[in-house]
Amino acid sequence: MAFEELVKKISPILKRITYKLNGHYSTFNHDDLYQEALLKLWLDFNEGKLTDKTQSYILQGCYFHLKNYIRMHYDKIGIISFDGLINNEGDDLRIDEIIRVEDPVSYFDKLNSELIIEAVRNNGLTIREKEVFNFALEGLTTREIGSRLGISHVRVVKLKANIKEKCKKHFDN
Repeated sequence: MAFEELVKKISPILKRITYKLNGHYSTFNHDDLYQEALLKLWLDFNEGKLTDKTQSYILQGCYFHLKNYIRMHYDKIGIISFDGLINNEGDDLRIDEIIRVEDPVSYFDKLNSELIIEAVRNNGLTIREKEVFNFALEGLTTREIGSRLGISHVRVVKLKANIKEKCKKHFDN
């Protein structure tokens, strides 16, 4: 079987795997994880490691490779990500988690982070979403935000999910 045929067969499932991993380790882009898996597949294919292997075996190998890749590179990333900061469990959204830039912080990275935060704050958020966003930037927990605004923590989680969706347009570069 040619490599292109293999990729065509397993690509939809492989993309679901990367989305699943992206839900747990959201500081990685799912497209980057997908490309990493394809690179690993290409190397294994060229070395003949994939001959006589089932699709399930190949996908499980990709899954384990990506988990190991994330584990090995997690501490080296320095990006801005909202995906992992707003999830269904209602985890906290804190400024130190929003702006993750490796030391030393370059002026460009700091400025870019501040510009993105201002763009999010001033474009398309409702008044209530702005309140939640600002409290989250101050480091308040989901329950503390709900208490301050007089709403349930479940509502805060839903508002954070809305903020996440509205923030995606700022990261579609």
